[in-house]
Amino acid sequence: MSMIRSCAAAALIVAVAIAINCVPSTAADVGHGEQLARRWCSTCHLVASDQQQASADVPSFSAVARTPNFSPEKVAFFLLDPHPKMPNLALGRREAEDIAAYIASLAK
Repeated sequence: MSMIRSCAAAALIVAVAIAINCVPSTAADVGHGEQLARRWCSTCHLVASDQQQASADVPSFSAVARTPNFSPEKVAFFLLDPHPKMPNLALGRREAEDIAAYIASLAK
């Protein structure tokens, strides 16, 4: 009986370990994304409704969120490899995901 309990316990430990490794990472932090956007993006983009001014040549974050086929994943990828008109912000993956989640929250 002891051998069966040991095997069952080992199987349970393996199953829990597998389940823990299969759990996706925590969701992006919209609040942190807003803080980052206000700090890094508001010079050019209208990032929040209470912002007074931004460049007329770039879309607001709410307009980006409402574009057809919008995807937070695409935006995060774009932020990690910005185009020439955008400054190199040197964002980490999590920061880019947080900003993209914030932008997604603005779709109305």
